Amino acid sequence: MVEPAVFAGQDGRFVASELARGPWDPNAQHGGAPAALLMRAFERLDGGELAIARVTYEFLRPVPLGNLELAASIARPGRRVQLLEGSLTAPGGVEVVRARALRVAAADTGGVTTEATPPPPGPEEGRPNPLVPPHGLPMFAPDAIEVRFVAGTFGGGPSTAWFRLRHPLVAGEIPSPLQRLAAAGDFGNGISAALSWDEYMFINPDLTLYVERAPAGEWICLQSRTTLAPGGIGTSESVLFDRRGRVGRATQALLVAPR
Repeated sequence: MVEPAVFAGQDGRFVASELARGPWDPNAQHGGAPAALLMRAFERLDGGELAIARVTYEFLRPVPLGNLELAASIARPGRRVQLLEGSLTAPGGVEVVRARALRVAAADTGGVTTEATPPPPGPEEGRPNPLVPPHGLPMFAPDAIEVRFVAGTFGGGPSTAWFRLRHPLVAGEIPSPLQRLAAAGDFGNGISAALSWDEYMFINPDLTLYVERAPAGEWICLQSRTTLAPGGIGTSESVLFDRRGRVGRATQALLVAPR
């Protein structure tokens, strides 16, 4: 029996399954699914010893379930810094996600480092995801990715939760640590919502991941807070952890409006 996966396909052509579905539109993906798929594409571009330090995603349009085309390339080669570009295109040639990544040489600090940030309590101490899928259909969370809260809850303001992929990102493959990080990193606005899910939408048209070191293990933790500036813009900020400690940060701008 073939294990269900979020995507099937190869060589730039993929099919998104129902496991990619997001919370806002039953026909559109959660941002974590295409973010992880583009991260996979960036990892497959030859970079020598350089490491991914930052990835910025722009969600130009809702990303549909079904057929997608993916392209990725090295836009600026270099020995110490590289710029990568990628995109996902829906049928009809409509670009739905654009991404850029920076790869840099590992830091040479002569052994000088900052104090390590310890991780929050582990997922075994957490509570299962309490959110009921709004469409009555399979969704990225909780069906493709497990969520366990160790502080707060959906719709309750600042929260901390652990995330783990339940199924392969791409059929027949084991997700890499960076793919797991990208899949989880888009959840900051959801777990730290400052407004009612029933009355408001707070969609992120972008996501930026800063990677301080490659994560280890299956679980990624987000310690997230959403800020709503009076008469301004909503933003969500998350500190990212694995079981060893801090691995980076995620930021999102938010489109906030009544439903």
